Amino acid sequence: MKNPEKITIVLGVTGSIAAFKACEITSTLAKEGFDVNVIMTASACKLICPQSFLTLSRNPVMTDLWEEKEWQPGHIELAMRAKLLVIAPATANIIAKMAHGIADDALSTYYISHTGPTIVAPAMNPRMWAHPATQANVALLKERGVIFAGPDSGHVACGEEGPGRLCTIDAIIKQIKTSINIQKGNKK
Repeated sequence: MKNPEKITIVLGVTGSIAAFKACEITSTLAKEGFDVNVIMTASACKLICPQSFLTLSRNPVMTDLWEEKEWQPGHIELAMRAKLLVIAPATANIIAKMAHGIADDALSTYYISHTGPTIVAPAMNPRMWAHPATQANVALLKERGVIFAGPDSGHVACGEEGPGRLCTIDAIIKQIKTSINIQKGNKK
C-alpha cells in the first residue's frame, strides 16, 4: 500500500550513456522521502539494469507496457497519482516523441497520460543537441510548459566538447524541489 503522504515522482530513464546517473537521482529522492517510480526505455535497459532502480526506489520498475500484472494499465494508474515527471537523461529520441505525440513504449505512453509538470534533463552528443530538429522539438515542448534542466556544456562520453552534457544531479534535484513547491503553492 502506498503512503498517501509521500509525493509520487516518476523518473523516466532513456538510452543515454548518462543513464547511470539516474541511480543517484533515484537514491537522493528516495532518501528525501519521495515515492520514486522509474520507467525505463528498452535502450536504457541496455546500459543499466532495472534491478538497480528497484533496489534504490523500492518500487517496481516499468520497462514494458505488456507485462502488467493487474487489470488496470500501470501507466494510467501511476499518472493518476504522480505529481511530477522527470526524464533524466533525456535523449533526442524521447524529446522528439514527446514533441510529436508518439507513444510507442512505456515512457512515451506514460508522458501522454501525465497531466502534471514535466522536467526534461537532456543528455546527448553536442551535434545531436544542436540539430535543427532537436531544437525545434525543444522549442515546441517549452511552449507547452515542459521545463528543461540543462544541458550543460562540456566533455561528453564520445570525446566531443559542447552543449549536450547532462546537467548536475544537484541542478536536477533543485528543479524538482522547485516544481514540487510551486505545485504546493509554496514559492520558497
